[in-house]
Amino acid sequence: MVVAAQTNRRWWALVAVALGTFMTYLDNNVVNVALPSIQRDLQLSIEGLEWIASSYILVFAGLLLAGGRIADVLGMRGVFFGGLAVFTVASVVAGLAQNQEMLIGARAVQGVGAALLTPASLALLTQLFPNARERATAIGIWGGVGALALAFGPLTGGWLSEHASWGWIFLINAPIGVATAVVGLLSIPAGRRGTSRGLDLPGLAASSLALFALTFALIEGESRGWTSGAILAGFAVAAAGALAFVVIEARSANPMMDLSFFRLRVFTGGLLAMGLWAFGVFGIYFYTAIYMQNVLGFSPTGAGAAFVPMALVMAVMATLAPRLEARFGAARTVAAALALMAVSVAGISSFGEGTTYLDLLPWFLVYGVGGGMLVPLNNVVVGALPAARAGIASGMLNVSREVFGLLGITILGAVLTNRSNAATGSELHRYLEGYQFSLVVAAALVAVGIPIALWALRSVEPADEPTTADEQQVLEPA
Repeated sequence: MVVAAQTNRRWWALVAVALGTFMTYLDNNVVNVALPSIQRDLQLSIEGLEWIASSYILVFAGLLLAGGRIADVLGMRGVFFGGLAVFTVASVVAGLAQNQEMLIGARAVQGVGAALLTPASLALLTQLFPNARERATAIGIWGGVGALALAFGPLTGGWLSEHASWGWIFLINAPIGVATAVVGLLSIPAGRRGTSRGLDLPGLAASSLALFALTFALIEGESRGWTSGAILAGFAVAAAGALAFVVIEARSANPMMDLSFFRLRVFTGGLLAMGLWAFGVFGIYFYTAIYMQNVLGFSPTGAGAAFVPMALVMAVMATLAPRLEARFGAARTVAAALALMAVSVAGISSFGEGTTYLDLLPWFLVYGVGGGMLVPLNNVVVGALPAARAGIASGMLNVSREVFGLLGITILGAVLTNRSNAATGSELHRYLEGYQFSLVVAAALVAVGIPIALWALRSVEPADEPTTADEQQVLEPA
């Protein structure tokens, strides 16, 4: 009876962790389709509107490594609840905001909460589920919930802004946050402080500066101009911060990240494969949503709803992916996932005017299958590092996803613009020429991940036997 109760508590704890992750992922894109309503109500400038959308992702991405390190040092449970509290309170403030300064500030504080909550969420699963098979299943469910958030963000934002008020896109986080806290307090066991010592403040400062600067340059590059002083300075500061981080970590007696981790083929290759996935998925969500509205005449809510079947398939496949990994291995499962997504993006690139949703739907569903099959990669990357560094491993995984996702939007945007400018004919024809070519580029880059996955993950054994922290596989270096 005691064992059964403990098992049930673990799965309820998974519910809490998944809900917390759902909130942070939802706020990555829930605001986009509500921006026109926000602009009308608060009389915002275009610059203010841009910062409402970008302040969250800027702070979130900039502090992810810091959040992972704090979780390793202070303990996963405490940081999870701390991040949840910050995020929930900031969401209420955002929902009640009366001016752009209040809203932008609240969005930034949401980013602080998310940067604490997200790395701790994934790292908690490694503690809650020491059995390898159960852990793979739990991370599959966790990944499926994250996939749902990616699609339901635009749909939720569009529906609430049309039928209620834009403030509810943030206020809805309050009941979710309270429910998450209650379930978590009852199910997540009391944690202990992490075994990592010290926060490595110089390393935290250097990594956060580099990520802030890089994220700022990627977000603002298109509007300010890629050769403008502010953007060039942003890239320069990012490079300087990254170099300082490497020097600090190499000389520190207690580094936040042992640089030898990057010699682990599974860790480095896994991060790159995850980044290439993010490059494709952020690009397809962003530019295909624009294509459906500007070319096919979808409403914002309709464009958001169009991605729901993809997300549902992705969520279902995420829960089934651990079985595929157990049978075929991580390398082949992840490579097949990337191949399906590359084929899907290439297929979508062939459509132009006169396309119906039913034409696009099969390719969306193929992409959903591939996206769900990629979920075991989360377990592989986090499991590549010692258990005491699960927080920083989760932070690195999320940094890879967020930064490559922004690269997907910015690089594909530049490709689209350049190709459109070089084309001839009507404005619509030139836009479609750029859009279709940018998706071909995205498909090619996602496909690059296929050989990387086959090479980097070939030594990862299927998760079919119980393991303990002392029995974890020793991964071979590159």
